[in-house]
Amino acid sequence: MHRFAKPSVFLKITAPILPWLVGATVILIASGLYFSLIASPVDYQQGATVRIMYLHVPAAWMGLFCYVGIALCGAMSLIWKHPLADICARATAPIGATFTALCLITGSLWGEPMWGTWWVWDARLTSMLILLFLYLGYIALVNAFDDPERGSKAGSALALVGAINVPIVKFSVDWWNTLHQPASIVRVDGPAVDPSMQLPLALMIFGFTGYYFVVLILRVRLELNERRIRALHLSGMFDDNGENSAAETKPYDPSHNAEASQ
Repeated sequence: MHRFAKPSVFLKITAPILPWLVGATVILIASGLYFSLIASPVDYQQGATVRIMYLHVPAAWMGLFCYVGIALCGAMSLIWKHPLADICARATAPIGATFTALCLITGSLWGEPMWGTWWVWDARLTSMLILLFLYLGYIALVNAFDDPERGSKAGSALALVGAINVPIVKFSVDWWNTLHQPASIVRVDGPAVDPSMQLPLALMIFGFTGYYFVVLILRVRLELNERRIRALHLSGMFDDNGENSAAETKPYDPSHNAEASQ
């Protein structure tokens, strides 16, 4: 595990993977949008409104997935002092917050024609809103300290405590009487979604997952480069303008041009 904590190892592994991952993500999302918007049938009750599901459900899954990732990275950072885990957690937080916000927005757009209201203080909706606040709280907390290590410890503690909300989001529709429908895909008796709708839903879920890993790799690489630049500034190798202060500037010698012209 600690072997992969080295930034050089991370960069070496992800460099050849990233182009393939980008290509797979583009193909998955493009094909998922085609099947979602064109090839899939409309619902016999909800009509074309059901197509919001192909954005809403993957966004909800990714919102939970990203927060679980932050909690695991926080545990690795606190227990094993894994430096790359802290960077991954920081990089994941804005992505997860975006997925969670997209889930809430698409849920409101879907709920208004179905329920007759944009928002209700339902157990699933409320717990998902709390998840968004946890994301925002984590982002604010890790950036609230001048010492990055203190911010990382505080953010990791918040992520671990907030992980209690994840099973509440998942099982709230089973534990309480809510307007939100129960699980339709991961069920003991099999999916309750029509097979013609399962394909675009699976494509969008895998496409969103690929998008997450693409952005995660890019954000981690950016953070590693920024830390390297800060280290060079502190060591005095670069000045404030980004120029190499260790390079020697030779004085101008007019005889050099005279010799070169002969």
